[in-house]
Amino acid sequence: MRAILLTIVSIFVFTGCFSSSTYNYGGAKKDRSSIKVAPQKIRNSKAMHRATMRPYVVFGKKYYPTLAKIGDTYTGISSWYGPNFHAKHTSNGEIYNMYASTAAHKTLPMNTMLRVENLENGRSTIVRINDRGPFVGTRIIDLSNKAARAIDMVGKGLAKVRITIIGFNAKIANTPAEREQTAVVGNYYVQVGAFRRFEGAKITQRKFKLIIDDKYDVIIKKGLLDNEAINRVWISGFRSQEEATDFKSQNGLNSSMIIAQ
Repeated sequence: MRAILLTIVSIFVFTGCFSSSTYNYGGAKKDRSSIKVAPQKIRNSKAMHRATMRPYVVFGKKYYPTLAKIGDTYTGISSWYGPNFHAKHTSNGEIYNMYASTAAHKTLPMNTMLRVENLENGRSTIVRINDRGPFVGTRIIDLSNKAARAIDMVGKGLAKVRITIIGFNAKIANTPAEREQTAVVGNYYVQVGAFRRFEGAKITQRKFKLIIDDKYDVIIKKGLLDNEAINRVWISGFRSQEEATDFKSQNGLNSSMIIAQ
C-alpha cells in the first residue's frame, strides 16, 4: 500500500507522460529499450483503486479520476512514450513495458480497457490503462510504443484518435450485462437554491451561469416538497464527489448540498 501511495504522490517522477513533443530519445540519453521486463501480475486490488482514484495535482492543475460506462467515447490527440520510461514504475505501481499494449489516461480508472482508433488512417488497437497522463497540452491519451505502432503513429509522434471504453478491471465486456456496466455513480450536482416560485429559480440560475466555469452548467430541477411544487437550482457537470466538494469550498458554498444520481 505504501508503494502505491508513493507512486501517486510522485506521479511526476514515474509517469511517462511528461516527455517532449518531439519524442527524440537519441543523443546522449540512455536507451532503455533493451531492458527485459519480466511478466507481471496485473495490479487490480481495491487498495490500488482507492489510491489511484484520489484527486491529484500536476503542474498546479487538479485532476479528478472518474468513472465511466461501457461505450463512452472521447476524441482528441494521442501521443506515445517509450524507451526513456521502459522498465520504470507506472502510476499504479506496475513496471512499464513499452512492448505491452497499455496506455496512460488522466482520469479513467486503472485497468479500464479501451479501443483506440487512429482517425487519420482508420487503424485501431486495444489497450489497458495502467498509468496517469499525458500532461502536455490537450492530449487525451499516451500510448505504449507497441500500441502506437499498431495504429501507425510512432513516426509522426501525435495522432487524432477516438477512444472507446470497452471494459473494466482488465476485462473486455462481451455479454449484454457486461456492456451495461458503470463502475459507480458518476453524476454529481451542487444545489445552490430551492424556490417555490419558478421565477426565483430562474434568477439564481442566471446569476450562477455568469460566474461559473464553462465546463459546468446550471439547471433547474422541478420536484415536490410537502406536496407542493419546488424548483431546485443545481450546478451540474461534476464527475466525482471530491470535485463537487472542492467547487463548494472554492466558491463559498459550504452550506450547499451535494446530490449524487
